[in-house]
Amino acid sequence: MRKIPAWLLFLLIFLAAGNQLPARILTVTINAPIHPVTAEIILKTLEKAREEQARLLIIKLNTPGGLDSSMREIIEGIVNSPVPVVAYVSPAGARAASAGFFIAVACDVFAMAPGTSTGAAHPVSIGPTGESQPDKTMEEKVTHDAAAYIRTLAEKRGRNVKMAEDAVRQSLSYTEQEALKGRVIDLVVNSESELIQALNGRQLRRFDGRLEELKLTDEELLEVPLTFRQKLLMAIANPNLAYILLMIGLLGLYFEFANPGAILPGVLGGISLLLAFFSFQILPVNYVGLLLIILGTVLFVLEVKVHSYGALTMGGIVSLLLGSIMLIRSPIPELRPSLKYIIPVALGVSLVFIFLVYLVIKAHTKRTITGREGMVGEIGRALTSFDQQGKVFVHGEIWWAVADEPINRGDRIQVLEVKNNLTLKVKKI
Repeated sequence: MRKIPAWLLFLLIFLAAGNQLPARILTVTINAPIHPVTAEIILKTLEKAREEQARLLIIKLNTPGGLDSSMREIIEGIVNSPVPVVAYVSPAGARAASAGFFIAVACDVFAMAPGTSTGAAHPVSIGPTGESQPDKTMEEKVTHDAAAYIRTLAEKRGRNVKMAEDAVRQSLSYTEQEALKGRVIDLVVNSESELIQALNGRQLRRFDGRLEELKLTDEELLEVPLTFRQKLLMAIANPNLAYILLMIGLLGLYFEFANPGAILPGVLGGISLLLAFFSFQILPVNYVGLLLIILGTVLFVLEVKVHSYGALTMGGIVSLLLGSIMLIRSPIPELRPSLKYIIPVALGVSLVFIFLVYLVIKAHTKRTITGREGMVGEIGRALTSFDQQGKVFVHGEIWWAVADEPINRGDRIQVLEVKNNLTLKVKKI
């Protein structure tokens, strides 16, 4: 059997080495509420870590919580990930509250930076504003379900089950030192490099029960950037921006309908409304609030047709303000438009509507100055004397005119009517 040439052997070894992916530790930053967009970002990063056979994935977490459905999607992805996942609550002053606490407990490693907090995970209803709160039985069912879920996660990860459950049932929050002392978290570290150093050689028990030792030496630390689509979705998912887009959309469409052919306001209004409605698919929208905003717009439009002496306008302003406050049904402030945006935007839009309505009413009530109607009321003088028909000079033109009284040459006359044969009916003034 022939020996393989040395050069060919080196070439095969080189190609095999070239096909191996470099050892990496991936990181992703979540500095937002938990909703479908943040869920997509984390799940895509988990998939990337699996494809690149990363040694570790670090989720830098700073969140007030969010939607239960998105939280469960993220946790499902984490517990089934072949790559170990670390939740790192940072920087100083950050928190992993509510849904963020569940996600962090579900990770292989739960670490916090100094000056951070976690917990406050009691489930809160996000029913539509104005509806009665769920009865006690239903509230207890939701709480028991959340408590059972956190117990399962804490037991599988070897964390303090009682403290984790108390965070759900009693809405308790913990500082990083309290959580470390109570074995809710694994580490308190100042930076990612310190975190990696502390994890090197550490043995982890994965969610399926098997043990895995972390060997972290000279791996490349790579921050996974957000794609353009994800950045756009994150921006649109901002409730303040979604609210402003809705207002711009309604204004644009109203201006287009009031002035057909303007085109630009209609195009901008349509695009803004579509983006706003896309945001409402991400955010927990209260459709009663949305209908109140639309009703306010309708009342502004009706003011043009029905002279209510301001009653419809006031109703529109109140409806717009109430609908804006009720628009997002979430107990988490970060998922609701801020009052510092709602009040000035709603009042500003109301003033614009009122101004546009005023212009329309003014145009409708202004006396016609062209055509047959524009001649009525015009003042002129008689060019001839006549009892029934003669000539008059009106509006810079000579007209045949009739009158019910004698008119003398030079008399000042006023037009009463324009007859079908373009003869003016006049009277002496």
